[in-house]
Parts: sequence; structure tokens; C-alpha cells
Amino acid sequence: MHIAVVVPAFNIDRFLHRTLLSVLRQTHPDWSLVVVDDGSTDATAAVANGCTDSRIRLIRQENAGVSAARNRGVAAFLDGQAMAPVSGGMAADARVLPDAFVFLDGDDCLAPDAFAMLADTLESCPWAVAACGRYARMALNGATHPAPPPPDGNLLEPLLARNLFANGGQLLIRREAIVAVGEWRRDLSYGEDWEYWTRLALLGEFVAVPTPLPLLFVRERPGSAYLSRATDPTAYRPAMEAIFCNPAIADYLGSRRLADMWHRAEAEMAWSVGRELIRHGRQRDGRRWLGRSVWSAPSLRRMALVALSWSRSGPFRPYRTAA
Repeated sequence: MHIAVVVPAFNIDRFLHRTLLSVLRQTHPDWSLVVVDDGSTDATAAVANGCTDSRIRLIRQENAGVSAARNRGVAAFLDGQAMAPVSGGMAADARVLPDAFVFLDGDDCLAPDAFAMLADTLESCPWAVAACGRYARMALNGATHPAPPPPDGNLLEPLLARNLFANGGQLLIRREAIVAVGEWRRDLSYGEDWEYWTRLALLGEFVAVPTPLPLLFVRERPGSAYLSRATDPTAYRPAMEAIFCNPAIADYLGSRRLADMWHRAEAEMAWSVGRELIRHGRQRDGRRWLGRSVWSAPSLRRMALVALSWSRSGPFRPYRTAA
């Protein structure tokens, strides 16, 4: 299985080398990677150009956002421009289409066996549109915090409630699904991945990699979109509206179920805002949002978790973004 890796990159020269090194160390060698430099003003392009492996390409564009960068990378693979030459008796410039895609953020890292395990899982489940692996959050001081095992199966309704994935680095998506689902929405600057996963879930099932170990390490750093915007309830709105105004989703659920899912998504959003406010040190505001979530959609588990917010432990642990 040939894996296409799309890495959108904007002013991340400090982290990009480790990201690319984690791909170079993959035990599954059949991959090609394109770094899409989205108008960086630092040395991001120089770091990418410093990699001499023929499987790595660099594309530069004016700053247009992460969705535009991912779309540019996908297009480069689908027209053959980002593919490394194929060996084994074929012409030196022969290129083939990739079998599957990974959207890896330029400040994250992969475990060495990530591609191998994702590819094996996806190949063993021909009905699935994507394979997903476990991830861990990684502070700049090196501390890691593994997330729960990834979900699988028909994930449309769970995804309507909330984003189930850290980012595209924990997913291996079939090329056919990438083509069918269409482009990333450039009009969404936050939650664009959440919206994309819901369209992907309309196409088929996800399958989880059977390992308890993280395959992706998501870096917690100042300035990242998640850390800077997850405390703002208005940041979630455009993606939520795009999801629930999708006619295909409305047809799948029906109007009554769609309204129920919107209510659940509102409660999940309130919980996420409250959790992130507490993690950023704004405990009073955070607990108010947690209370709004529990009031809107009562849950014994959530009520029990609220107690942890007072000690800022578990899901409420403070961010450690200093090295």
C-alpha cells in the first residue's frame, strides 16, 4: 500500500524536522510526502528542502489557510506531481496514484510502526473508508498523555456530537474516499477537520488499529489553533452550522433526529469550552460552561468528572507548553 502524506506547514520551522524524521523512520517504506508551505515567513521551506530523501517534496503557496494547503497537497498527489518515482522495472519517471492518505500536522510526530499498523488494518477491512490509531498529547517538556482508544464502526452520529479525532495524523484514508468526499472547506478556519470527518463518515465505516499504544503524538504548543481557539464558543459555530446544514446528513437522519443531534452537539460544545477554560486557568468560567453542558444533557459520568475540575486533574490538567 502506497501512502500519500500531506503536511500543511505555516511557521513551524522549530518542529518540522522532527515531524519529517518520524516519517523517515517508518517501518513501512512505501510512502510519498509533500510539505505544503502555506506562506511561512520563517525557515519552514528551508527545513523541508533540507531533506534529501526523494520521497519528500515541497510546494509553496501564498498564505491561504490549512484547508487550502491540504487541498493543494491532495491535488498534487492525484495528478502525480507529488509522487516519488516507482522502481522495479518501470520507467524512471513512472508514477502511480497513492492507495491512501494521511494528513499529518507539521508539528506532530508518528510512532515508527504507525504506517505499517494503519496499512495492515485498512487492508484487512476492505469495507472501511479509513483506519484510525490511538494518539497521545505531548507537552513541550516531553510529557505524554495518551488518549482513550479510538472509536470505530459507523461513526456518523457520534461525530455529529463532537470531533472524535485529534487530527488527520491518526487516520489512514482510502484514496477513493478522498476523491468521493471532495475538498476541505476553505471557509472554515476552525473545526474544518470535524466537518470533513462527518462527510467521510457518510461514505462508510472506520476501523480501529488493534493496539493500546499511541501511533500519533500531538504536540501542545502556544499558538496552535486548538489551544488558542478551543475556549471560544463562537469558534465552533461555523463548523457546526456547516455540518448540520449538509443536506446529505439531513436526509440520513430526518428532521427530528437532526434536531436531537444538534442539541447534543450544543451540550458537547459547552463541555469542551468549559474543560479548555479550566485547563487554561479560568476555573470559574470553565465550571459555568460545564454546568451548562450537564444541565442541557445530564450524564452521571459528566457529573462525576466535574469533581475533577476542582483539582485540575484528569481531563482538566493544565497545559504545559513551556519546554
